[in-house]
Amino acid sequence: MKRLIVSLFIVAVCVSSASAITYQVGPTRTYHTLQNVAGLLNPGDLVEVDGNATYPGDIILTRPGTIVNKITVRGLRVNGLRPILSGGTNTIEFRLSDHYIFEGFDVTGGSFRGIYHHADDITIRDTVVHDCPAHGILGADTDSGSLTLEYVEIYHCGNGTGQHPLYMATDEFAHPGSVFRMQYCYLHDQNGGNNIKSRAERNEIYYNWVSGGFYGEIELIGPDPHGNKKVNTDTAREDSDVVGNVFQHIPTQGTRMARVGSDGTGETKGRYRFVNNTFILRQGQVSPAVETFEGIESLEMHNNVFFRVGGAPIDKMVLETRTRWVAGRVSTGSNNWIPTGSAMVPTAWTATITGTDPGFTNISTYDVRPISTSPLVNTGNNAPASPAGHPFINPLFPPAFIPPLHTALAVGTASSRPVFGTIDIGAYEWTP
Repeated sequence: MKRLIVSLFIVAVCVSSASAITYQVGPTRTYHTLQNVAGLLNPGDLVEVDGNATYPGDIILTRPGTIVNKITVRGLRVNGLRPILSGGTNTIEFRLSDHYIFEGFDVTGGSFRGIYHHADDITIRDTVVHDCPAHGILGADTDSGSLTLEYVEIYHCGNGTGQHPLYMATDEFAHPGSVFRMQYCYLHDQNGGNNIKSRAERNEIYYNWVSGGFYGEIELIGPDPHGNKKVNTDTAREDSDVVGNVFQHIPTQGTRMARVGSDGTGETKGRYRFVNNTFILRQGQVSPAVETFEGIESLEMHNNVFFRVGGAPIDKMVLETRTRWVAGRVSTGSNNWIPTGSAMVPTAWTATITGTDPGFTNISTYDVRPISTSPLVNTGNNAPASPAGHPFINPLFPPAFIPPLHTALAVGTASSRPVFGTIDIGAYEWTP
């Protein structure tokens, strides 16, 4: 019986793949807009959109692919230029259209959202989202499942404190166990909000350069009870793994670097893990590097470097604001580098290194790679452990790549993180 089921599955996949259609969209093609093909798509189909041309927004994708036969919507560069999707209320929307790959586009000008996500198993790569007056990319509180962003650039998005360049959520009732993964991305120079704000059930934030958030650089909180009425019932614990990133305030913008737990609405009661990140606070900043807020289970921080431009101490390393610890305070860490004289350092941190100069290549250009004599070199923890009784599930270690050095990367060009003896502190490894 098992062999028969497997055989039928293979036949179904082969039939579906064989019947897949390639649709071509462009000024000289049969189809002139994505709206012309959106209602025709079936599992396994490929849409190719010519670059060096602008197409209208308000694109709504409603026809799903499958896990094994995803629908791919691909921008093709022409004269080196991506196709531009411009305008509309939501420039492009994934509306219950599960199992898509969306790649190679320039998305701009959506008056409410550049990309609106309320589907499952969506991958967005090699895409730039910019100059959206409200949200850049937004995941709905309902119907949203797993989303992967890779090699994505977001800039000049957000508004005030309530609209964000990247605002993600997952629906724990429609899609339990969903993961928001973000890797090799470049977020910078925003107009409002938090650079990254997520209410996802699990966040995996790996190897990104995140700078210029108007408010904060990253905020990881619980589901919004106002957005999903079912949230008033128990939800899963929301956990976040944040590894190998640079978080940088620009001189004129930014408050706290990171907030975890809650924003005064939904709380996670979750486990948070920050490993091998580089935090660059702006000169004169008095708000915290990290803030815990309301319901949280644990915070662990290993091999991170915290530096305030100018070298002054950090006033509040970890600020607890109305924090409600699930099982008593569990705030631990090891082998972090912080400026001498910094305050509110958790007492459970071990092997903390202090100093006035972390030995970056050139802080004036934000080249935060360590030099050979840096105190970050060979001083990390090669085996960072979760606090007893609060293990982080499937943690990433060691970091395998380094983040882009304040630039957008082409797909597949992320650099591997070299290995030379004991791991260095921070997002980069010194290379002989």
